[in-house]
Order: sequence, then C-alpha cells, then structure tokens
Amino acid sequence: MRVLPILFNTEMVRAILDGRKSCTRRLVRKSIENKYQEYDEWVSAVIIPGSTYLRKKEFYEKYPPYQLGDILYVRETWCGLPVNEAGHFRGHPIYYYRADGDLRPEGWGGAWHPSIHMPKEAARIWLRVTNVRVERLQDIGYMDCIHEGTPYKQIERDIIKGFLNLWDSTIKKSDLDRYGWYANPFVWVIEFERCEKPEVN
Repeated sequence: MRVLPILFNTEMVRAILDGRKSCTRRLVRKSIENKYQEYDEWVSAVIIPGSTYLRKKEFYEKYPPYQLGDILYVRETWCGLPVNEAGHFRGHPIYYYRADGDLRPEGWGGAWHPSIHMPKEAARIWLRVTNVRVERLQDIGYMDCIHEGTPYKQIERDIIKGFLNLWDSTIKKSDLDRYGWYANPFVWVIEFERCEKPEVN
C-alpha cells in the first residue's frame, strides 16, 4: 500500500464530502504518451498486427498512476491560521478549507492557498483506491457521470453534457484540441471509497 496525493477542485471536494463522488478520470501523463510514441514507431517498423487502439490501451495499462489498495490524501484549496505578517505559522496551525465556505476568523488575514501547495498534515479527506482502468473519455456512461459527482439534472442527456462541460472546464483552452471532450483522449478511471487516515503514512 502506498500513500499518495491527489488534487481536487473545490466543487469536487464538496461532492466527495456529500457522498456524491466515488470516481475520477485523469489524463494519461505526457511522459507515458511519449513512451508510447517511441513504442509505436518500433511496432510500425516491425509490423506487429493489432489495432492501434488496443496497442495503446494495453501499453498504458502497464503504467497506472495508482494501484488497488493505495491510500490517497486529497489536496484542496486551504488556509492555515494563525500566521504572522510574513505569512509564517505562529504555533500549530488551524486549517480551513475553501469547500466549507469562508470560516476564517476576521482579522487574521490568512490567504487561500492552491491545492497543489497543501501540506500532507493538512489533509482531512482520505480515499482508498478500489479500481483502476484505462478507457477513452467518451466511454463514460450515465451512471459513471453520477459517480463522478457531476452536478447536473439526473437524466442521461443532461448529465453527460454536464460532465462534458465539467471536463472541458479543467483543460487549458490551448489543449482542448488534444485533451478536451471532443478529442476523446485516453484517461485513467480511478474508483475510490472514503477511509480513515492510515496510522503509518
């Protein structure tokens, strides 16, 4: 079992806390894409039979970002108080989370920090990986969208469109043609369940 970080935006943190999210889709890392390109060039040179789709899927499956049983601590937008004028903690910090609304006490002036900078000791949400697979983004179905925590009407057409919009909102505009919904990239589907913080981490 490994203990690893995973980032979620505020909306998805709320979905996890509400029990509406038990799955997330993540792009295959660029480094793995590059490895596949090298492999594909070799395959093409020796003419190994098989569809490109299956070759790529089988190749990516060798490099999962998480494994069954891994424990993930959620990094989210956060604030630690109290701090001095230089922004350093004074004593043991009390952590606040953007997903809870603004509960920071008046007068302390602590700023919200992006999730990527959240220290492990500030994590309050722990997840256990229950399944990992790779598929095309557009393979997602109605129930998958619900498990993703898509905040839209519970009818198939609207919820899939809702996930489409949600996904594209996380992709830089310059990358939409490569990683957006209509590009239909390969993604990792990571299913999880809430768990307690492990004793040894």
